[in-house]
Amino acid sequence: MTLTIVTLVIYLILLMVVGSLFSRMNKNISDFARGGAQGTWWMVGASMFMGGISAFTFTGNASAAFSAGPTFLVIYLANIIGLALCMVLGPWFRQTRATTWADVMRERFHVSVEQFSIYFSLLTQPVGAATQLYALAVFIAAILGLPTPWVIITLGLIVLFYSTTGGRWAVMATDFVQGLVLFAITVLVFFLSIYKIGGLGQFFSYFNDPNFASDFSFVKEPGQFPDDKFTWKWMIVIFILQLQGYVNLSSVGRFLSVKDSRQARWAAGLACFLMIIGSIIWFLPPMVSRFLYQDEVLGMALKEPATASYAVIAQHLLPNGLMGIMIAAMLGATMSSMDTGLNTVAGVVVNNIIPRIREKAGKTPLSDKVTIRICRLTTIALGLYIILVSLFLAFQKGLSLFDAYLMIAALIGLPLSMPLLLGLWIRKLHWKAYYVIIGAALIPSVYFIVRSNIYGENWPIQDRLIWIYAFSLIGLALSWGFWKRGTDAYKKQVQAFYEKMGRPVDFRGEVGQSQDVAQYTIIGWTTLILGMLILLLLFVPNTLPARLQILALGSFTAGIGGVLIWFSRHTEADRPPRGDEPAA
Repeated sequence: MTLTIVTLVIYLILLMVVGSLFSRMNKNISDFARGGAQGTWWMVGASMFMGGISAFTFTGNASAAFSAGPTFLVIYLANIIGLALCMVLGPWFRQTRATTWADVMRERFHVSVEQFSIYFSLLTQPVGAATQLYALAVFIAAILGLPTPWVIITLGLIVLFYSTTGGRWAVMATDFVQGLVLFAITVLVFFLSIYKIGGLGQFFSYFNDPNFASDFSFVKEPGQFPDDKFTWKWMIVIFILQLQGYVNLSSVGRFLSVKDSRQARWAAGLACFLMIIGSIIWFLPPMVSRFLYQDEVLGMALKEPATASYAVIAQHLLPNGLMGIMIAAMLGATMSSMDTGLNTVAGVVVNNIIPRIREKAGKTPLSDKVTIRICRLTTIALGLYIILVSLFLAFQKGLSLFDAYLMIAALIGLPLSMPLLLGLWIRKLHWKAYYVIIGAALIPSVYFIVRSNIYGENWPIQDRLIWIYAFSLIGLALSWGFWKRGTDAYKKQVQAFYEKMGRPVDFRGEVGQSQDVAQYTIIGWTTLILGMLILLLLFVPNTLPARLQILALGSFTAGIGGVLIWFSRHTEADRPPRGDEPAA
């Protein structure tokens, strides 16, 4: 336990140093909110991948795998297809040339839509981040034997420090480093799990064991699980919900940091490739945990013991010293998810709210120095809010972590995303339709909440989502005539938006000098040093096979660092634009 804590502390110190190095690149709001649109495809792609997994992958989703077998993989299938589609949509989103996603709301719809979506996001987006923080706290509390609330507070403050000091640059950089280590460790856990159970053939033989066959059938019968989860109806609706998150205008933020259109496609391709591999290696260990360590998992003093299934098998199989690194890497994954609730929201507050307020008050724009300071203060306030919401999740009773995440996405996220989905694909959608569609979609959400709290009725999530989709289409039909009565100025605005979104980005002419060498150098040396530190664990008492595993992990990490350093010495930064070229 002491070794785990020491490893964790050293790892976090190294990552904080990385964040501090990249924080020097924050000169203005564009740098803080989107990395100055100078992110390389491999760093943005890794960050996108990390944002799609987080600690919830190893707690809430692991709980579903432990209890119900492979059914929940429908979520990852949706992720894979969504990222594959983003290889086409990613260049469009980057070509909006926006600083924040709120800029897109204004240009595609209206300034009132921009302001409404921002203020609403201040209340809702941190809730999703709080769920991720709670998921990580549950995982670490199970490993270290600490009270979950105190773990939430401690980790929340660490993440808050990270996001406040470094901005988007630090988030992307640490995402890459931590994603590399987390991916390598989970691959190791995957192969150790296969070895422990006796091979893939033996693993699949458990699916025919009468003790597990019913739970581990891919499609469950109605009534087999609470709320008819994991049935065909559940799978179809959850797949659509998950896929929708990639193919609407809310996905713009994933690509605003990348350099240009081509690298946006590469970033999406990298994230898709990593998600395919991840979907294969992440679902197996919790199932092996069910087969081999069921009594130990269910005997843990947690509100949802199954959420610790991955932690239990990792503790059993990983060599001494590596558990601390895995915890720290999961902290980084959660920080990536919390970026939506921290840096991104702080960016829109400073870029889209404060300037409008000052403009109405007749005041001059703020300097870049003051803007960065306000970004950090806003991030602190949002971080404290996230910690409080996460503590609420820890103390409430009767709602599983897996269900809480899906409920937030369904009752809040889905109604808000419907006009963003339709607004991307239907050009003749008037900005007033935004409010009509959201209003219609919220009707069933409010109805379900009222009926649940007052009358105690329980509506499965798949039934709720079907009604939300149905009412969204009703809202679309009711607002269809708005476009014909719209002004010519608004129609030209929408046309200009789509024309810009279809025009490739000229990075050298529009942005200017790149930061490629800095990214290769800082991340390369950090990864190399981290690999060398992992190799120091060879001196920890372990068996020969365990030492070979540490050697493989440390060598792989250091090797990637060496490759990046080589690229840093053989890459020329793009020259700054000439005097006759525009620069944003």
